[in-house]
Amino acid sequence: MYLVKTPRLIQNLFPNFKWSIPVSEKKVFLTFDDGPIPEVTPWVLDLLKEYNFKASFFCVGENVLKHSEIYDRILDEGHTIGNHTYNHLNGWTTENIKYFHNIRRCAHLVNSNLFRPPYGRIKPKQAQFIQRHYDIIMWSLLSGDFDPALSKEMCLQNVVSNIQPGAIIVFHDSLKALEKLKYVLPKTLESLKLMGFTSDRIISTRKEQTIIKTA
Repeated sequence: MYLVKTPRLIQNLFPNFKWSIPVSEKKVFLTFDDGPIPEVTPWVLDLLKEYNFKASFFCVGENVLKHSEIYDRILDEGHTIGNHTYNHLNGWTTENIKYFHNIRRCAHLVNSNLFRPPYGRIKPKQAQFIQRHYDIIMWSLLSGDFDPALSKEMCLQNVVSNIQPGAIIVFHDSLKALEKLKYVLPKTLESLKLMGFTSDRIISTRKEQTIIKTA
């Protein structure tokens, strides 16, 4: 069970998380979770380059270790990156110290002050500790590209019918999402262009990365 649009009530309950970004122009913030992987991420980068759109990639540490050349390309092409844990851990089912160590392990590969919890699942104590070191980036719009029960047409509708200035939109550069992403992402970028939107990267409010220290 997941919500395509994050309700205002939930956003208000967690005001220290970033759900959208205030803008004065027609701009959204495309984000991609779970990469980088060679089967998907280079194709995403090619498409973003074609449309001259920037994005933010929340990277899994073990994927960065395996595919460092793709990680370097993300940075070389002007996108931002974020920490998505080393092993894509679910905060709800992971003991806190183990979770913090996993984030720290990823931080040695992913130089960023942006963090997104996998599945959006993070316990209050975890969030309280992590936000001392990171901007916790959530989302206002979830494409559902990871959902095998969702048609590619409905996935596209989830995005294009709910676009608003400042929205943080989640896609996945993963094998699980590839079939839908191949259909949805080009059409989304074209729709954004036709509606006069641009896409930009998310910038941390912190000046430099810190590596979280755990007991």
